[in-house]
Amino acid sequence: MINYQFINQSSESSWLNYRRYIKAICEQTCLYLNVDKDYTFSIVLMDESDIHVINRDYRQIDRPTDVISFASKDEDALIAGGDEIELGDIFINIHAIRSQAKDYGHSLKREFSFLVTHGLLHLFGYDHMDKKEEKVMFKLQEEILSEIARR
Repeated sequence: MINYQFINQSSESSWLNYRRYIKAICEQTCLYLNVDKDYTFSIVLMDESDIHVINRDYRQIDRPTDVISFASKDEDALIAGGDEIELGDIFINIHAIRSQAKDYGHSLKREFSFLVTHGLLHLFGYDHMDKKEEKVMFKLQEEILSEIARR
């Protein structure tokens, strides 16, 4: 099972309505990753200026980004907190949700769900630094999202 804490640090309260999609993403992720332990993570929604600071300070990239994931530890050294394993934190830029949904021609639900799924897979150790990793991660994203928020 995957549990989460949802934190809205953005200037818009309407994003609270999107919490309902996270449960389905967690359930589908458990199914596709054959999760047999209890995990927890945090999702933090924020404004573009705030994620810009995080991207600059922690990744040395001086511009905003859509999503940043910070894993608690490498997958072999996850920190166990009680009965749950802490995966880490996902920071999502609410302005990117809107602009990318428009750019890609899909719903806010789809873009929000995509960014949560993308971040969650990063916390589980998936990456897209080379073509082989990208193919695996992006295929998994589509499988997870197929029942939640289709294109």
